[in-house]
This record gives sequence, structure tokens and C-alpha cells, in this order.
Amino acid sequence: MQIGLFSTFMSPLADPDMIQTFAQNIEAMGVESLWMGEHVVLFDKTSNPYPGSRDGKLPVPEGGGMLDTVATFGFIAGCTSTLRLGTGITLLPQRNPIYTAKEFATLDWLSRGRIDFGIGVGWCQEEVEACGYSFQDRGARCDEFIEVIQQLWTDPVVNFDGKNIQLKDCRMDPKPIQAGGVPMIIGGHSPAGFKRAAKYGAGWYGFQLNLVQTEDMKGALTQALRDAGRGWDDFELIITPPYQITPDLVKAYEDLGVDRLILHLGSQKPDRIAERLTLVSDLMNALG
Repeated sequence: MQIGLFSTFMSPLADPDMIQTFAQNIEAMGVESLWMGEHVVLFDKTSNPYPGSRDGKLPVPEGGGMLDTVATFGFIAGCTSTLRLGTGITLLPQRNPIYTAKEFATLDWLSRGRIDFGIGVGWCQEEVEACGYSFQDRGARCDEFIEVIQQLWTDPVVNFDGKNIQLKDCRMDPKPIQAGGVPMIIGGHSPAGFKRAAKYGAGWYGFQLNLVQTEDMKGALTQALRDAGRGWDDFELIITPPYQITPDLVKAYEDLGVDRLILHLGSQKPDRIAERLTLVSDLMNALG
């Protein structure tokens, strides 16, 4: 099992010096990957609670905001050489899929094939609508966008006739370095999310899941993969557990068949980062 880290870099603490030092330090430690979340705009009140916290609110510092994943990963790719970079997650149904395909193909090209494309439909209705899309049909739109992106990454010439996207004799280069395109890691804890992962994904990403939840999700994914005529041989289980983690818990996730355990970084204050990375190093050493 590989160990990665999840960090939503936020201003003002996450400046260029902090990000470069952090990325180079975790690469030197042997951390396998770094994952970032995405939100382009935030709202004081939302129709749906944020599912990743107890109070339903995004933990954003006063006066701060979340850095863009694509630009930040481009910066990190330029100052590292082995660290993989993954989105956890890209909110695909509220994006332009053509620009998204180009951005991530370029990231993969410039990073020499170190990108994982985590995808989800999103939970914030206000954000989806601010980006010019409707909220209720975001699942179907996500599937269509996945299909057009896959074709742009793999086909020399693309013709696509969808509900939202129509392309005729369209070319996109450079293609991603990784064979078949950037790996798509699908998120979502619903039956539709499991089906989407089994149909399109190289893996599934579950966020803030304890051992019992992880086991339940794996069971649902096993059935979805079976329904799609697939198995676990070519499919990864990627989990971010709750913040509090111990060597015994890490081993238990490994025993459940988790391929990549993506630990929360938490606070981006220098002393808290140092404390957390000491723990991560100890966990990696215990895992062997």
C-alpha cells in the first residue's frame, strides 16, 4: 500500500515558498502522491452541507481561499520529479470539458506522466450554478464530459455528438504521456458514483472514510465492477481516512485491500506541518 497526502492549499499561508518546500520535503520522505481538492468560488450559505466536515462548512481561513489545482500542480511538477499529483476531486460537471482535457493533458506532458485525474459531480449547488450549469443533471453531464475527454486524449481526430458537446473533426495535442490518457479516479458514495467508477475509472477515491465505511464501499464497488464485467486487477481503491490515524489503523486499511491511503495534512501552519510529517514518516516506517 502506498501512502499519499491530501492538502487543500489555501492563501495566505500557502505561498510559493511554502508549497515548494513542502512538496520537495514530502517527495524526499518517500510520500507517493499529493492530492488537492477543488472549489472555484465559495458561499457563506449553501443549500447542501459540505460532506467532509462535522459542521457542514468548508474549513477556510478568514480572508483566505483555495488555490487552483491545475496551476498549483503545474508549479509543484516543476520543483519535483517523482511525486504523483492527483485531484481529489475535480468538479467535472461544472467545468468546460475541452479546456479541462487540454489542461490535464498538458500537466501530464510537463510532469512526465505523474498526474491522476480524480473526478466527482460535486455537492455545492450554488457553485455549479455560478459556473453556468444546472445542478440536477450534473451526473449525466459528468458522464458525457468523461467520454469526450477520453476521446480527446486518445483519438487522433474526434467526432462527438452529445447533448452538451458537439465536436467535428477535432484534434487535441499533445496527448497525455500515460498510455490511454491520464488515469481517471472516480469519486462519489452513491450507486451512480460506483457505476460511473466501474464504467470509466482506473480506481475509486473515498474521502473521510473509516474502516467500516471503507469495507462497505468496497463491497458496493465489487458488485459494480462485476456488473461492468470487471474486477480489481485493473482498479485501485484509494481512501482518505479520518484525520486521527495510527500504525494499527494504517495496517487495517492495507488488510482491507486499500491500494493508496491518502492522509490528511491538516493545518498549514509551519509547526503543525512539521508535527504531521513526523507522524507520516513514522507511519510509513511502520508499514515498511
